[in-house]
Parts: sequence; C-alpha cells; structure tokens
Amino acid sequence: MMSPDPHSPAGMALRANRMDVRQERFLLNQLPHPSLRRQGEASVEGVLNQLVLEHLQLAPLQWDVVVNGKPCDCDIITDCKVGDMVPLEVKLTNRSKNAVGPFALTIIPFQDYQNGVHNYDLEDAVTFIGSNTFYIDTVNPTENSICVGALLFLYTGDFYLNIKFQDDNSGRELPLAWFCLPSVHIKALDSALEAAS
Repeated sequence: MMSPDPHSPAGMALRANRMDVRQERFLLNQLPHPSLRRQGEASVEGVLNQLVLEHLQLAPLQWDVVVNGKPCDCDIITDCKVGDMVPLEVKLTNRSKNAVGPFALTIIPFQDYQNGVHNYDLEDAVTFIGSNTFYIDTVNPTENSICVGALLFLYTGDFYLNIKFQDDNSGRELPLAWFCLPSVHIKALDSALEAAS
C-alpha cells in the first residue's frame, strides 16, 4: 500500500494519528549504548477521537485574579494585614468562539514550607467570608464571569491560594477534571508591627 502525499488531507490525517517515537538513553558516563536506543512509530488511531481532542485542547480562557485591589500574578506577592478583610476577585473571560462552562471554582489556602511539604490544615489561620467554592454558569464568547469573595488572615505568615476549576458539564462522556491556575502568594503582616515601622 502506498502512503498518501503528506500534504494532502489524507496524509495530514495519517500524521495526526501517528506519533514518531524516538528515544535515546545514555549511560552515566554519557557514552551511547546501542542496546538502549529505541526508534519506531506508534499509532494513536482510535484513541484520539473528537471528544478526547476537545477535552485536551486548551480553551482560550483568560483568568484574572485580584487580591486586595491589586492584580496578581504568580511572581507577585500581595501584602495584607492580619485581621483585615481581604477582598478576592477571580474573573473568567471567554476568548473562544464557543460558549464554555459551567464550571465549579474552588479556592484552597495553603502554606508552602519550601521543602516539598504543603500545609492545607489552616482553619485556625485563614477563614473565608462566605464560601470558598463558586459556581460559574455558561460564559458566552467575549463575555466574562466574576467570582467575588473575601478572606480573613488570623496569623502572620506567607500563604498561597490554590485556585482550581472543574468542568461541571454533566453532559460530557469524560470524567470531570480539575485544572489549576498558578498559585497566588499573600503575605499576612501584623498591623501593629507595620504601624511601628
């Protein structure tokens, strides 16, 4: 059987359903050993159907997080005072051509001890004013949805917010999946010490 032209629609479909698998491994002294080299072709035909592809594709969703009136990014530390209400806003903007959602959005505070250990047992240190879970209904193209809440930090320290959203569409055949946004870093400061400095 002759292979189709790689630039034809049939050839492009064939390329989309096959992956070129090449792997080389080296011994610790960095000398290649012929018995460790692997090369071949694997087919994902029948595995990547349209439903799976739609699930794997990243939707053009823009997430904006605002803490204490300041836009947050993964490399920005937001300061707040212990005992003061800290407003939190998570905004989803749909930049795709199709409606998306519904989603369940959950915000989970934690502390990172910088040694691979995360402490999620913070009910005595952080509390939510209201709920830490939000329901986002269907968001049409170019529209947005805003989740507004507030936090109260009871102790000083460095805290992070793990913001996760889950596709809450029960009409899909795939299991529900969680997607995480980059963690937000918040430093809770003692208001008495801040006033003294």
